[in-house]
Amino acid sequence: MKYKRNVVFNFGFAVTLICLALTSQVSVGADTNASINFQGGPKPSSEPLSLWYSRPGKAWTEAMPIGNGRLGAMIFGGVTRERLQLNEDTLWAGGPYNADNTNALAALPEVRQLIFDGKYDDANAMIAHSVMAVPIGQMQFQTVGSLLLDFPACDSVENYRRDLNLDTAVAGVSYIANGVTFTREIFSSPVDQVIVVRLTASQPGQISFKAGMQTPQRATVKTDAIDTLVMSGVNGNGGDRRRTIKGALKFQARVRVLAQGGKVTAEGDKISVANADSVTLLIAAATSYKNYQNVSGDPEAIVKKQIAAASKKSFDTLLNKHVAEHQRLFRRVELNLGETDAMKLPTDERIEHFADGNDPQLAALYFQFGRYLLIASSRPGSQPATLQGIWNESMGPPWGSKYTININTEMNYWPVDTANLGECIEPLKSMVLDLSHTGARTARTMYNADGWVVHHNTDLWRATAPIDGPGSGMWPMGGAWLCQNLWDHYLFTGDKKYLKQIYPAMKGSAQFFLETLIEEPTHHWLVTSPSLSPENGHPGSHGSSICAGPTMDMEILRDLFANCINASEILGVDKEFAAKVAAVRARLAPLQIGSKGQLQEWLKDWDAQPGTDVHHRHVSHLYGLYPSGQIDVHTTPELAAAVKKSLELRGDKATGWATAWRLNLWARLHDGDHAYSILDFLLSPERTYPDMFDAHPPFQIDGNFGGAAGIAEMLLQSQNGVIELLPGLPSAWPTGSVKGLRARGGFKVSLGWKDGKLQSAEIQSITGTACLVRYGDKTVPFTLKRSGTIQLDANLERVQ
Repeated sequence: MKYKRNVVFNFGFAVTLICLALTSQVSVGADTNASINFQGGPKPSSEPLSLWYSRPGKAWTEAMPIGNGRLGAMIFGGVTRERLQLNEDTLWAGGPYNADNTNALAALPEVRQLIFDGKYDDANAMIAHSVMAVPIGQMQFQTVGSLLLDFPACDSVENYRRDLNLDTAVAGVSYIANGVTFTREIFSSPVDQVIVVRLTASQPGQISFKAGMQTPQRATVKTDAIDTLVMSGVNGNGGDRRRTIKGALKFQARVRVLAQGGKVTAEGDKISVANADSVTLLIAAATSYKNYQNVSGDPEAIVKKQIAAASKKSFDTLLNKHVAEHQRLFRRVELNLGETDAMKLPTDERIEHFADGNDPQLAALYFQFGRYLLIASSRPGSQPATLQGIWNESMGPPWGSKYTININTEMNYWPVDTANLGECIEPLKSMVLDLSHTGARTARTMYNADGWVVHHNTDLWRATAPIDGPGSGMWPMGGAWLCQNLWDHYLFTGDKKYLKQIYPAMKGSAQFFLETLIEEPTHHWLVTSPSLSPENGHPGSHGSSICAGPTMDMEILRDLFANCINASEILGVDKEFAAKVAAVRARLAPLQIGSKGQLQEWLKDWDAQPGTDVHHRHVSHLYGLYPSGQIDVHTTPELAAAVKKSLELRGDKATGWATAWRLNLWARLHDGDHAYSILDFLLSPERTYPDMFDAHPPFQIDGNFGGAAGIAEMLLQSQNGVIELLPGLPSAWPTGSVKGLRARGGFKVSLGWKDGKLQSAEIQSITGTACLVRYGDKTVPFTLKRSGTIQLDANLERVQ
């Protein structure tokens, strides 16, 4: 059958443009804070790990995020209207569905032949017609809605301040109005699974407000008794004009108002508080989601139980347990890059002036903010962090705020181990294990293969078929790359119990490629086909990305196969399978250096030819340097030089997450000053919003996580069995220290440096293994007992 060539169309990007052009969020009323006269300024922050501001937030990217992994909110800090925009991690569009295209299997042989014949546009057209998912888009992460607190009008306030304390995970608002100091403390408790809002005043009887809820969902809001708001509804539909995936979830959100003094009354769909001394609000939300194939839960029973349990505890008890659990994770790492008077400025002003070069502590704050966001959006039992973590105000957010697994989801978890937050990878592990089941269905339906596959996106329902369009979606490597994240966590922990849990998924991913790799006709290498170098068109076509055996695929497979072989040996299983994997690995297309001295992105030397986007945001073919360790400045200097040339051709400035990837790559090349220049751009207003969220633009959280990982990478690296100290230290940080970073092999590392040179190092072995430690040109072996610690001086000599 012959197909017409068609224009390459990125469905996901088109949907994003529509979402940005049209508002799908509920109106939250006029800006009632706009007419207030703000007098005086708050005192500079005394807490170095706080984001703080001298005005309420207006735009969503000026609000402050809180979260407990499952339940999130954005805090605007308004004086006459406070808005808490709410999210619950399982409130997505649609319901359980299978998007596999049953025509794909018959089409693939012809698609592959068209690719090898150089007819890439025809292959693209056939894929669009017969291979892509039905529907062609996946389900979106959606908002619960907003809790609105309307306070009495006032003409002016003094000493207004709102802040987010990263060390306690508590957001605060304070100001003086009519001689009374009003304060708010807000947090999302991982212990009690509720959001807590505490309102106090310096004089009794001063707290009055009305509480209401609004939502764009199909929901109703009512009161239950005089002190509880209840929002009940069903989620939105998903899909496209060919197929609708109906909303299958029920959800409920409850707000209980507990006042000390004054009077509480129910007024229609609002609750009124008059003349209270203090008020505590408890917010709970849940859906009927149990897992990707079961939506039979009872959200009303869940939230009632959570509210009832929290209501029995005092505010101090709720606060103290929340802070203790947060600090159990957060306080594992300390970073000091120096302090200046710039710290006295509000955070938004510091971001505006970071390029002035006099605020090293802002980089430390950005690093710790990344750690804070990971704790707040990915905890054991929650869903993984999405493209926006756990924060989204829309029914149709950019790219669906789902899991884009051709870089973005993987980047979300780059700092998880180096930044000593290993527990936070559990949601990702659980999702990958789910995908190994749904992806097995796709592997059989589309490819007639054993094992499992997932393409470049997935969602709450663990969809695995290719979406959006051939130019981005026809990439079968998503599951394989996710397996690398899981394996890397094993390298940091040495936990064999964990390895036993993830090995079946690794093996299943490898099995799929053992059965689907094909021999390319020129060199007889084994390659993927059809595939693409993520989202980047090549000059062999009229804008199509479709090809065979792009460099990134080969790099990911080289890692996946090696990891399976190593896991097989560690666990003492599957010796014959490991031998098959080794034989196929040896036949993968090798890394190639092109005519410009660059690392080739494709089998052919297309990188700098006319028709190629030389400055493309993705740097997929450089995966071998970072996050992988296949390319190394010490062991493969020629390939490292080729990566450097590729980076020079690509340029430094890109979207938020792409800038963060470049930061990590330059750190791996041991060019600290170049890495810092990229961090300088990442922390500019072009790529960082006032609330420190990453600006793609629009907001994507992966840049925050990639940036945090890059800062750690400048200070400590541990690929290929060597712990390297200060490999990318920039001249902008001449003196500093870091405590508690983690290194592969099961080590915890602390460092101090002065005038750009190492002063001291402490290395603790968690697993009791030998290590090589490198600083500069010197490499020294050490053997440590389990929990043993060594102190080293600037020459890597033991300090007794």
